[in-house]
Amino acid sequence: MQLSQKIVPFLSYKNQAEEAARHYVSILPDSKIVQITKQPDTGEVMTVEFQLSGMNFVSLNVGMDWKFTESISLSVSCDTQEELEELWVKLSAGGEEIQCGWLKDKFGVHWQIVPCQILNYYSDPDPEKSKRVFHAMMQMKKLDIAKLEAAYEGQ
Repeated sequence: MQLSQKIVPFLSYKNQAEEAARHYVSILPDSKIVQITKQPDTGEVMTVEFQLSGMNFVSLNVGMDWKFTESISLSVSCDTQEELEELWVKLSAGGEEIQCGWLKDKFGVHWQIVPCQILNYYSDPDPEKSKRVFHAMMQMKKLDIAKLEAAYEGQ
């Protein structure tokens, strides 16, 4: 395995490394399986190097039932409501919708599916605008770009 990124997230699974990598690659654009490494003794999958939207990841079968927690999440910025909806449906399938654009997928990985403009809303020098967006977002599970935009504009 030759990692071309200085920092590469490793996602550890009991025995679902390949299944998870293939699932994510099937959902996110510009994604692919790069390499599968097998354990020399058993021939079972040990690691799967893959890219999600051009970013390198490795999934690893550790043989133990380690759990993912909310302390680490993968955030995906969406340009349109259609893109946000599609990713939300596919990533939350078999998992759990949480709040404020967060979900947990069927493997237990936490994701934030957010509009690309969300940071602009929160960094606006007018604190009332960011407060309105924050309060609107707190009422949502899957984010609605039009409603967040309306809150930002004071409508």
